[in-house]
Amino acid sequence: MTERQSFTTRRDLLRGGAALALAAPFASLASRGEAQDRSLAALLEQAAELAFLETVIVARNGEILAERGYSGQSTSAPTNIKSASKSVISALVGVAIGGGVLSGVDQPIAPILRDEVPSSADPRIERITVGHLLSMQAGLRPTSGADYGRWVSGSNWVRGALAQPFEDDPGGRMLYSTGSTHLLSAILTEVTGRPTLDNAQAWLGPVEGFSIASWQRDPQGIYLGGNEMAMSPRSLLAFGEVWRRGGTGPDGSQVLPRGWVDQAWTPRTTSRWSGDGYGYGWFLRTIGGQEVRFAWGYGGQMLYIVPALGLSLVMTSDETPRPTTIEDRDRLHELAAAIIQGLRAG
Repeated sequence: MTERQSFTTRRDLLRGGAALALAAPFASLASRGEAQDRSLAALLEQAAELAFLETVIVARNGEILAERGYSGQSTSAPTNIKSASKSVISALVGVAIGGGVLSGVDQPIAPILRDEVPSSADPRIERITVGHLLSMQAGLRPTSGADYGRWVSGSNWVRGALAQPFEDDPGGRMLYSTGSTHLLSAILTEVTGRPTLDNAQAWLGPVEGFSIASWQRDPQGIYLGGNEMAMSPRSLLAFGEVWRRGGTGPDGSQVLPRGWVDQAWTPRTTSRWSGDGYGYGWFLRTIGGQEVRFAWGYGGQMLYIVPALGLSLVMTSDETPRPTTIEDRDRLHELAAAIIQGLRAG
């Protein structure tokens, strides 16, 4: 097979028929009465055709059914989960509210960050709440996408996020912005008197298997809320399991406040790009016929939770900038759908 033929075969798999192609091993093995673990193994073997994919973990009710590393990657080695870390920020805000450090999602943010609010700020800045930052409804121009590089090249990322012009009123349409989650990190730092990483270690660190390997800081030393966080796929799974269990650790201890998972998974707005719902740091979508909550990081860093099936899926991918990252995400959705449908059938 020539290099061009190999490329064409891979492209064929990743296009419109990918979901059927990926689901095929389940159908054929099920018809011969093979065990479920062999079906998963066959599917993950075929998933190697996704050249950008680095790891996959499939767990049901806390038990790992299958895991795979591709091209020398390991599920135990730290990797940059990119914007999937926005769900970590959501968890930390929930704990802060549950502990009374923050009064709630309706708490205005300007009084907390007063020293960083520009003197010439639009009066609407006084109406932005913690909840607006969590749901990407602050109304401020996004610092993600084309404006991300300019934002992080600035000398003060918190002030830079607050200085963005308004594109909508607070509580209006979804304007996806890492600036919003970074403001939450700054808020957590201010109200607790300690770095956001220290909060994560204190509040989430006791969860077995969870750890943050590294995390970028801004010029003032504030950990970058919602990006550039490294953890292993196994650690990301441990984090996802807390959410799947309704906020508890594997020992039944309450990690997130009661009711926070439901609040975070309640749709607050809708992405104009994908049509997906969005809650507090989580996307909401139907995949494989099931309601799924997922965290998504650039390049294909994915954490899927399927509550009805007790299912948690972790997928990590090459983070190298490339023009196909949205298409690659869609291929991962198709892989998730094939896994979900296969487990339902099994």
